[in-house]
Amino acid sequence: MIVDTVTRLPLILAFATLILALLALVAPLPLVEAVATDRQITLDARSFAFEPARVNVNRGDRVTLTLNATDVVHGVYVDGYGVNVVAEPGKPAETTFVADRAGKFRFRCSVTCGSLHPFMIGELVVGPNTPFWRAIAAMGIVTLGTVLTLAAGGRGEKREARNV
Repeated sequence: MIVDTVTRLPLILAFATLILALLALVAPLPLVEAVATDRQITLDARSFAFEPARVNVNRGDRVTLTLNATDVVHGVYVDGYGVNVVAEPGKPAETTFVADRAGKFRFRCSVTCGSLHPFMIGELVVGPNTPFWRAIAAMGIVTLGTVLTLAAGGRGEKREARNV
């Protein structure tokens, strides 16, 4: 019975490591938040589109948004934040706000700029940087589990040799 448990120990450790790594990837991590930083975002507005169309920032970041209009007068309004700035061609406009609410927020052109104006939208995504920390945690757990499994495997072979 003891020999059975000893020979199965590497398998048990490998399975436990896999379970812990999966938990690290899916468990909520409320204590780990990305450090707030100053972000410089430049939006180019032209022909009914923003470039980039999607902007990612972390919660708590101080975002400085610069709008460049390349063809006609454009504006940008960020839903949920009340941020509104208008730029003329060749005259960039700038505004600063703190991204203090997590989630997805649309930004849209706030100046009627042509027939496809209603479709000139983009997305601001505000969220914590937890995927990075989850991956680091999973990697650490897998590394530790591998070391323990290899160590237990070596001991199991020695014990088997003694019992035979």
